[in-house]
Amino acid sequence: MKLFPYTSKGLQGKQSLYCITLLSLLAFSCHASAKLPTQQYTASTLATGLNSPWSMVKLPNNNWLITERDGHVVIIKNNQQTRVKINFEGLYVAGQGGLLDVVLSPNYSESKEIIFTYAQGELDANRLVIAKATFDGAQFSTPKIIYKVATDKGTPQHYSGRALVLPDNTLLFSSGDGFDYREQAQVITSQLGKTLRINLNGTIPSDNPFLSHKNANAHAIYSLGHRNLQGLVYDHDTQQIISHEHGPAGGDELNYLTAGTNYGWPVITNGDDYSQARISPFRDYPGMAKPAVDWTPSIAPSGMAYYGSNHAAFPLLQCHVLITTLVDKKLYSVNLANGEYTQTHIFPEAIGRLRDLFVTAEGNVAILTDGKEAKLMLFKAN
Repeated sequence: MKLFPYTSKGLQGKQSLYCITLLSLLAFSCHASAKLPTQQYTASTLATGLNSPWSMVKLPNNNWLITERDGHVVIIKNNQQTRVKINFEGLYVAGQGGLLDVVLSPNYSESKEIIFTYAQGELDANRLVIAKATFDGAQFSTPKIIYKVATDKGTPQHYSGRALVLPDNTLLFSSGDGFDYREQAQVITSQLGKTLRINLNGTIPSDNPFLSHKNANAHAIYSLGHRNLQGLVYDHDTQQIISHEHGPAGGDELNYLTAGTNYGWPVITNGDDYSQARISPFRDYPGMAKPAVDWTPSIAPSGMAYYGSNHAAFPLLQCHVLITTLVDKKLYSVNLANGEYTQTHIFPEAIGRLRDLFVTAEGNVAILTDGKEAKLMLFKAN
């Protein structure tokens, strides 16, 4: 697998691990054991009564921000909850649309900038957008849109909407196929079914893989052939980008993302249509990457976080990705260090539809449940 080529510049944000581990130390720092934590932790509840939350982030001052799809952000401060309505321009709340991801700008400590992804428009024409707002500890400024997905769609499904600040301070984010537009995942001039990479001011990085294409819609594209990518993290130990996405009936995937790569949807998939019809006659195809992990039947992966070699709370989780699920209703740990992607159900107290998770700098694990009356739980090592 190719390594992600950029150098670290002090990455901060949702998937930030706050330090980089030398590749030469990997064999000594990553635990390949399948024996994962079962007793040596305490589970507590940080927030309750959440209304269809989608994501969360912990601030450097130990406060939390939780997005709700109707455009509210819940602030957790000193064990108290405050719900703030933000004026997102053209927010479209329908189906799977609404306010989605939240990450910190890499210079958050100075700028106080928060990055959001959300659905904008109306049923006949809607799209994913990226916006930034500043946060003074109690209120948010009016968000400023820095990028709009260029391809509109007429469905309220498959926005993807996951965002990741990369070590070079560019922003990678996922744009779904729109459900009824799956063929566009293979069309380089469409921004549906792609990951896109932009600078934090909304401009296009000069080393994006399709920058020379005559159609400007291709310039922001980092990878293609995605269905509904929901998990996006950076593995600092091997300097690779990892994603997961929903298949149809089966065919959920975990992939290592590299620039310009085609991940196959809908030409290749291990899943079938919801009618049980074959989507494609191909399970593999020249020039298209197959997943590192396939989940058939589907587990419906939602959030994902990387547990790094420098996280101390649960050493046996080091060099794993942690994945919340909506159908299996469990938290899974996938071992990236043993070459077999061993998967284990961990923290069984987290039950029901699980929407997202966050690993703190200390290595404690926060889990966000889904739907009405949702909650935010924290699993802390004793």
